[in-house]
Amino acid sequence: MEARDPELRRELDATLKARAELGPEYDSALVDSFLEKVERRLDDTLDRRVRRHLAEQRTVAARSGARPAAADGTFGERFGFGAVSLVLAVPLSAIGVANAGIGGLVVAWLGILGVNAVHASRTWPWSRGRRRVSSDRDG
Repeated sequence: MEARDPELRRELDATLKARAELGPEYDSALVDSFLEKVERRLDDTLDRRVRRHLAEQRTVAARSGARPAAADGTFGERFGFGAVSLVLAVPLSAIGVANAGIGGLVVAWLGILGVNAVHASRTWPWSRGRRRVSSDRDG
């Protein structure tokens, strides 16, 4: 298997060598450190992709003279929210399994799915007419 990211591969190799030298009592600290590096790398990659996508949208809009379809940031917000939830799913899953086994994993993923479902429901076309503004409730 060829590594897609040689720097992360080197970090993983260094983590595994450190584990061999330090022993299993340092496993959680080593795993946490490696996961932080992976999260940083994912965040950087996702940021670059979102910026590139938004720049492409602006370029297309500027050339055509039309307003971009997601000028309100809807795509970027949805993509960013989904990406962040997936990045956070890794440590949340590890914490859930470490503390409560498979039950903790299930609870962690139900929470992740729930938060994403609520966030996605804001953009469902059939739910737009049902929303009430707080001023509607006051009067």
